[in-house]
Amino acid sequence: MLIVHHLNNSRSQRILWLLEELGLGYEIRRYRRSSDMSAPKDLNAIHPLGKSPILEDVGENGQRCILIETGAICEYLVERADGRFGPNAAIDALLYRQFLHYAEGSVMPVLFALLVVSKIPILGRVATKRIQPMLDTHLDFIEWHLAARPWFAGDQISAADVMMSFPLEAANVRGTLAEDRPAITAWLERIHARPAYINALEKGGPYAFAA
Repeated sequence: MLIVHHLNNSRSQRILWLLEELGLGYEIRRYRRSSDMSAPKDLNAIHPLGKSPILEDVGENGQRCILIETGAICEYLVERADGRFGPNAAIDALLYRQFLHYAEGSVMPVLFALLVVSKIPILGRVATKRIQPMLDTHLDFIEWHLAARPWFAGDQISAADVMMSFPLEAANVRGTLAEDRPAITAWLERIHARPAYINALEKGGPYAFAA
């Protein structure tokens, strides 16, 4: 049995989406952020880091496997589904692996830094002017990449697209996607129109980044 420990407005929404695409059965255990946006202490009872997503796989013998890190969870679920939503061809495998890790390894740290400094009066405005160009470099690269193909790993959607959804949705909601990035905008429209994505939103509850 697969259990998703799901925190509202978090990266765990991607796991619900992937599970819907794969057609795997799962249970949701819900957690809500506090007023300061921190995760509740209840998550620490599941994993010492107290972060979401957490995927718990309980075997028929009661043995529990607990995974954190969205990319690792995506890889685990793709393997469990016999490779569905993995790369479609060998030539796409490098792109698949690259973007599976690029989302959290490169884009999200810059986005998070931008969010943090934006909340600091005066000095935050100075820092924002330094960090925004770093984010623009990533967004320009992503725009260039998607202008040549419909999905991140080639002609078919994959878990790489699932991983890239959170940073691009967050950038879009925060107004950092300019109108001159039509390929990213079109990609966001495609993923938001997918039935599995819509089903995941209905099951996961309010999600601010899908706007």
